[in-house]
Amino acid sequence: MLEDLKGSETWRIFRIMSEFIEGFDELSDIGPAVSIFGSGRFREDEEYYKKSLEVAELLAQNGYAVITGGGPGVMEAANRGAANFKVKSVGLNIELPQEQKPNIYQNTSLRFRYFFARKVMFVKYSMGYVCMPGGFGTLDEFFEALTLMQTSKVHPIPLVMFGSEYWEGLLAWMKDTMLRNGTVSDEDFSFIKVTDDPREVVAIMNRHRDWKQEMRRRAAKEIEKEREKGEFLP
Repeated sequence: MLEDLKGSETWRIFRIMSEFIEGFDELSDIGPAVSIFGSGRFREDEEYYKKSLEVAELLAQNGYAVITGGGPGVMEAANRGAANFKVKSVGLNIELPQEQKPNIYQNTSLRFRYFFARKVMFVKYSMGYVCMPGGFGTLDEFFEALTLMQTSKVHPIPLVMFGSEYWEGLLAWMKDTMLRNGTVSDEDFSFIKVTDDPREVVAIMNRHRDWKQEMRRRAAKEIEKEREKGEFLP
């Protein structure tokens, strides 16, 4: 019985490795991409579905790929907006006990068994996050990104909470309770932007993209200077 258990654990490691390898291979050339999170329960005729569609379309028009969890609701709207403008519309689908049905608007689709492998893909290939109104899964992604930035495990990226009315209670509690008790710092809130305007989402992402491009340009210039002085081996 112990041998069977050990064998099962070994194969689980291979399954985990295969999810990472497939994700890295599929997304390595994605270019600038923004992840959009939110509830799978919003219908096509509801406000946040329509806003998610608008945000994704504006991002696509500005040259961004869109990454979602691949399901219905906000995820479907975001993949749909990207597909409407023929950019990469990525769905990182997850196997769930109640089967998640992948939406039809993904033109790049990956399937994950493990949440942690899936979250690595969101972090590694997104240059910004948009958190539309959602439930526990959306909060999980929001706090994952916030924790990684707070602990300097990743460089800061735009973390936009869309829908001020929806999120105001959570943010008020974080400030009134967590900040007041010293469990977070005031500067931690600098990572978060709140808006109700799809165009502001794009403006935030564009500023960050421009900044990243400028940092790369400066780094390349410094490397070239070092080469010219013979202090850098190619």
